[in-house]
Amino acid sequence: MFSKILIANRGEIAIRIIRACRELGIKTVAVYSAADKSALHAQIADEAVCIGPAPSKYSYLNTKSLLAACEVTGAQAIHPGFGFLSENSSFVRLCDKCGIKFIGPSAAAMDALGDKANAKKTMIEAGVPVVPGSDGVVASLDEAKAIAEKIGYPVMVKASAGGGGRGIRLAQTPDELEGAVTAAKQEAKEFFSNDDIYLEKFIVDPRHVEIQILADEQGNTIYLGERDCSLQRRNQKVMEESPCPVMTEELRRKMGEAAVRAAKACGYANAGTAEFLVDKDLNFYFMEMNARIQVEHPVTEMVTGVDLVKAQINIAAGLPLEYRQEDIKLTGHVIECRINAEDPRHGFRPCPGRIKSIHMPGGFGVRIDSAVYQGYEIPPFYDSMIAKVLVKGRDRKEAIQKMKVALGEFLIEGITTNIDFQLELLRDEDVESGNVDIGFLNRKSFE
Repeated sequence: MFSKILIANRGEIAIRIIRACRELGIKTVAVYSAADKSALHAQIADEAVCIGPAPSKYSYLNTKSLLAACEVTGAQAIHPGFGFLSENSSFVRLCDKCGIKFIGPSAAAMDALGDKANAKKTMIEAGVPVVPGSDGVVASLDEAKAIAEKIGYPVMVKASAGGGGRGIRLAQTPDELEGAVTAAKQEAKEFFSNDDIYLEKFIVDPRHVEIQILADEQGNTIYLGERDCSLQRRNQKVMEESPCPVMTEELRRKMGEAAVRAAKACGYANAGTAEFLVDKDLNFYFMEMNARIQVEHPVTEMVTGVDLVKAQINIAAGLPLEYRQEDIKLTGHVIECRINAEDPRHGFRPCPGRIKSIHMPGGFGVRIDSAVYQGYEIPPFYDSMIAKVLVKGRDRKEAIQKMKVALGEFLIEGITTNIDFQLELLRDEDVESGNVDIGFLNRKSFE
């Protein structure tokens, strides 16, 4: 087991990892930018190292500074959290070269999954259902037109190296295809330095359901149930839950086994998430595998009782999984709401600033993952999420009521948040009945 781990991240996920390390008796090293000098993760870790100015490219994405911080502190491993360098295979290779263990999948597995077009081909070979579309990268507009004509409109144009909702455009008709291809390629080039795109059939009004997997370095792989992430705004998740309201035992088994096949097909080890679309007839289609811990991982932790971050560390240390598939049981119902420093009534614009006072909810079945505190200045340079509120009820009805109570107790002064928006969402009759899909929030105005 490692004696010291460097956490190459910030915010609530850095706090989450520090806590897991402490429970395992592992020392922690926090890294922080100049804007995060007063951040909680920099204060509570055993050691803290400033790695650069506020902008991410000079700090949290600065691979040289991160590896130098490992060298000066004697950290043997790096946990990347999510975002930043968590799915950067070049960084993984640098860690390998420097003799530092990257707590996540191998560079080869990342490469196999990171290119969405190649990943789709791998999934087809592994017998994992995929959305009909191009077999790989689309080389020209003429080819895109031919494929779209074959699979039928509407179609999605997607960046092959994409993620986070970037590089995605919808073409409802042949007249819209050229503009969609051009826009997707431009955005992909800007965000990923790779303008390769591929095409997929647009599945009308599907749910977004993801399967959590754990895989050790001995070849054992299990799935840990599902998370329904259908409540999204502009491809960004707003609320997640488990179990999925329309899930059956048979569908869970089929999706779980498909996720395991997907992981094994690319030699995956560590925590990962297979994301699927589920249509009205409960057919499911593989979208992508996220080669990292997810923002919404606590949903699975609460519904299964498995500590995913500890599992990540144990796997990276070479230990076999502590669980077999038959050990995984889902109990109760869990909902997570993402609390952001943003103004829903003005286009959800980010609202950084100083927190004058704060009261977080608590009680039976309530979990808060956060890194903010009274007097903390939320910087404008990073993601606007400031907390995750999770509740667990005996069933979905109780979980919804518990979340309403929890959000009603969550008080923040000094900044604008989306707490009232989340409460309004929970009061919607379609949300209460579970009658939602990934386009729900884009069709309905809560502003």
